[in-house]
Amino acid sequence: MLKRLLLASIRWYQRRGGSRRFFNTECNFEPSCSAYTYQAISQYGTWQGFKLGIARMRRCNDPDCVHKKHDPVP
Repeated sequence: MLKRLLLASIRWYQRRGGSRRFFNTECNFEPSCSAYTYQAISQYGTWQGFKLGIARMRRCNDPDCVHKKHDPVP
């Protein structure tokens, strides 16, 4: 139940514009942090996937990033 709610929330966030609309910034990684978190939750389950997503978002803080970094779900 919680897994479905989190995945639906991520999809809602992505459809509404994601980080560009809500935070006026663009993700430094490919796939984006929301897509990464969605994939991690789908693959590893709610708790472990959420922890991976939060760790990824904490690394995504370089406002001067010129090139996107490729960082797939492990």
